[in-house]
Amino acid sequence: MNITIVCIGKLKEKHWVDAAAEYAKRLSKYCTLQIDELKEEATLLDEGRSIIKRIKKEDYVIALEISGKELDSCELAAKIEELGKSGKSRAVFVIGGAGGLAGEASARADFRLSFSKMTFPHQMMRVILLEQIYRAFKITKNEKYHK
Repeated sequence: MNITIVCIGKLKEKHWVDAAAEYAKRLSKYCTLQIDELKEEATLLDEGRSIIKRIKKEDYVIALEISGKELDSCELAAKIEELGKSGKSRAVFVIGGAGGLAGEASARADFRLSFSKMTFPHQMMRVILLEQIYRAFKITKNEKYHK
């Protein structure tokens, strides 16, 4: 499966860069991972347009949004596994910038995922997302890691 993370902004602090690199390395055993870092724009509308340009018609898009549906790790694993079984070759996770996602980018989502009702820094969210994707693959392969 191909996993793409489209996100606004670059990781700046070394600890986030290192953590993301570690999970990217771990994920290479299970999927092809691509991270598209888009520049922060003046408006949410402009950021949304940049995000939309990175998404293909056939992609399954999962937008990270506070108002989305909360899943536990096993449910996320089942969702990713089902995407692969249904013939979706690329899942695109979208992380907006500090202001969230513009309507156009949110509207393109096939699924809206919430990790919590709390707000997290988008740099931290990227690392959390990578860890949860990694955990999902470990769960579906029945490999030791989860719990």
